[in-house]
Amino acid sequence: MKKSIILLCALLFSFVANAQDIDMQPLPHKVENLELRDLRNKPTKLPYYGEKNALIFYVDPDKHRQNHEFTVEIEENKRAAGPNIEGFGIINLKNTIFPNSLVRALARKRTEKNHATIITDPDCIVAKEWGLGDCNNYFIIMIVTKEGELVYCKKGELTKEDQEEFYKVVDKYR
Repeated sequence: MKKSIILLCALLFSFVANAQDIDMQPLPHKVENLELRDLRNKPTKLPYYGEKNALIFYVDPDKHRQNHEFTVEIEENKRAAGPNIEGFGIINLKNTIFPNSLVRALARKRTEKNHATIITDPDCIVAKEWGLGDCNNYFIIMIVTKEGELVYCKKGELTKEDQEEFYKVVDKYR
């Protein structure tokens, strides 16, 4: 009986740990360029779509610190940089508790300092159109090829193994 309970708990934990990917469309798959909003709330398309491979950080502002150390590492070691890839951020405004205008203002202030490219998704358009499933409370790292294929997508805090996998994938597209 004890073994059955332990086994049941282990299975339940495994299910919960992998639940984030259950509603996600399997990779790789084709994705389209989308019309989102810039930091001034004006319509904009995804930067670099069809021109370069894209490293995309799709962030729920409530969880912007997930993967902080890893994203700093990516910036500092330049392992995700190269002539064939560009990185940018998309802020998931739909799922945040903060007012959209405040999030945009804070992002504008930050981009003035670091010159990063950041756009906003006011209605989970990326999640819906690209088959990402539930994106609430996740910091998501994606790679989209210049041919428009989503080849990498990880939600939440990346483990060391996830980080190693990321580097193997991104090396192909730099």
